[in-house]
Amino acid sequence: MKAVGIILAGGSGSRLYPVTKYISKHLLPVFDKPMIYYPIGVLKKIGIKKILLITTPKDQRNYRKVLKNGKEFKVNITYALQKKPAGIAEAFIIAKKFIRKSRVVLILGDNIFFGGNLFKILKRAKHMSESVIFLKKVSNPKRFGIAYLNKKKEIIKIIEKPKNPNSNLAVTGIYFYSSDVVNFAEKLVPSKRGELEITDINNTYLKSNRLKSFILNKNSFWRDAGTFESLLETSKLIKKYNIKI
Repeated sequence: MKAVGIILAGGSGSRLYPVTKYISKHLLPVFDKPMIYYPIGVLKKIGIKKILLITTPKDQRNYRKVLKNGKEFKVNITYALQKKPAGIAEAFIIAKKFIRKSRVVLILGDNIFFGGNLFKILKRAKHMSESVIFLKKVSNPKRFGIAYLNKKKEIIKIIEKPKNPNSNLAVTGIYFYSSDVVNFAEKLVPSKRGELEITDINNTYLKSNRLKSFILNKNSFWRDAGTFESLLETSKLIKKYNIKI
């Protein structure tokens, strides 16, 4: 099944202020490479060569200087703008003409993945007809979209940043959808924080029994590298395990 990739590298980088006053967080180093290299590497490893990189208007010039058309990575990178932080799900509206009838994989530019059973199940998800999300146990579930499972390990609901979570399974920043995700995104109503929420997309698929999930095993690494602490921790682990993109 034909699939295309989207990397969302928008946002203001407020959690990494004041460093992000002068540079996009996705161009900050994670050990010895810019952060943005890692999501490109994930897409490449699962056989996705056509990539749309969505950036802010002020940062796109720097991305073009660093990545150009993707030839260095043996992929094809094109660019689009997210004019303001309006939510992850807005990426599908921005990418409507890019997606067309293809299956689409969205990965967040500040999410780092490697190891364990990761690439095996990502490749499997690329060829599935259902939408697919990936879960990982976390120690701070109030920061994430959290999935709740029944006794059969099936998702029954997803709550964005729950105040009193009784699940610790976070939805990680890589998502597989069919092309109709664009239609769902266009019908979304902004949340209280004024954003089109990816959790609402996932719950839409869940209601129609079209959402599958995989739990990443303990040897699979995932971090949202958008804070100083996670940026440092991730850099140390990439050095320790000599991770290559």
